Amino acid sequence: MTGWTAVLAACALCFVLKLAGHLLPERFLSGERVSRIAALVTVALLAALVAVQTLGGPSSGPALTVDARVPALAVAAVALALRAPFIVVVVMAAGTAAALRATGAVT
Repeated sequence: MTGWTAVLAACALCFVLKLAGHLLPERFLSGERVSRIAALVTVALLAALVAVQTLGGPSSGPALTVDARVPALAVAAVALALRAPFIVVVVMAAGTAAALRATGAVT
């Protein structure tokens, strides 16, 4: 399967899923269980994306990479725990990663 075939298949699948959401009767989607599951799936997917982007290496292998992104994520987590505005969290995390890379502490 080429890259473009995979992209087109993913686009078609997304379209079909969105269409199914519009065609389902409202009573299937308005329940409390569906709302709770949708909220939890969103958080789980975001957490998985953050973990993969933070610890994933430049290769596609199974190795974990610990570099400036890990301390930057820790700084962002602390800032979020202290209820800092989102833009402040992003700037602090980016500044942490930039400072660590500039000093050569981590790559």
